[in-house]
Amino acid sequence: MRKKVTVVGAGHVGATTAQRLLDRQLADVVLIDILEGIPQGKGLDLLEAGPVEGYDCAALGTNDYADTKGSDVVVITAGLARKPGMSRDDLLLKNFQIVKSVTEQVARHSPEAILIIVSNPLDAMAHTALKVSGFPPHRVLGMAGVLDAARFRTFIAKEMRVAVDNVHAFVLGGHGDTMVPLPRYSTIAGVPITELLPKERIDALVDRTRNGGAEIVQYLKEGSAYYAPSASVVEMIDAIFHDRHKILPCAAYLQGEYGVQGLYVGVPVKLGARGIEEVFSIKLTPEEQIGFTKSVDSVRELVAKLPL
Repeated sequence: MRKKVTVVGAGHVGATTAQRLLDRQLADVVLIDILEGIPQGKGLDLLEAGPVEGYDCAALGTNDYADTKGSDVVVITAGLARKPGMSRDDLLLKNFQIVKSVTEQVARHSPEAILIIVSNPLDAMAHTALKVSGFPPHRVLGMAGVLDAARFRTFIAKEMRVAVDNVHAFVLGGHGDTMVPLPRYSTIAGVPITELLPKERIDALVDRTRNGGAEIVQYLKEGSAYYAPSASVVEMIDAIFHDRHKILPCAAYLQGEYGVQGLYVGVPVKLGARGIEEVFSIKLTPEEQIGFTKSVDSVRELVAKLPL
């Protein structure tokens, strides 16, 4: 029997995630949204692409959470983008209500699912999903680090004119401008980039990584990134469905690791069939620790405002 993935939110990120899942034949896909007709139309369009692309996986668009029953993974992309005049706190509370409602529904219909949160502010929304669902922490995780690391890898590869496959990178901390890229652990064919690039170039790459999402928004004017975020979600699902025990940077609920208790923070984890199998602890330099602490404090400040 094929795996089943529900993608909540039929916008750019959700629909592109559904397409990537089907193209790779990873699962049957249910695309759900509150807007009538949008998920149904996109679901049918994806289904009709099957004969051309060569996949037999099912695609269904719906407004009814009953259709999501028995999902193995649920990807939550639903949420509002920040609008002019809206404060960060306004956005936080509006998306809290959306993610809370969505999580209640998916937890009711798929109590054994693994939840992958994409909605922003990501770390706070992952915290919301954990508390509302009542799921164990290893089955609720956030997509951020895979995306941020992919951006860092892209910029390193372009800088050094090497294949992206030769580049590995890790990013710690919350998703946003307080993230902590780690050049010491970022390598080209096993060689740390600190041995290959001058500090000023590394600092420029780190800065561009931190502002990677904002750079795309600046170009698009309306909307935000969706190709790289959807690819990042699917890499996580692939690791789970194939029980790869793959080390990826994800937002995980820390319970003492890195000296952090009860918060979602981006760290390297081992992903397998159960979800998060292990959190990998990395020894930080004093400078890195300062950046990480600042990032954690930023997440803690957001979570403190949630009406949980």
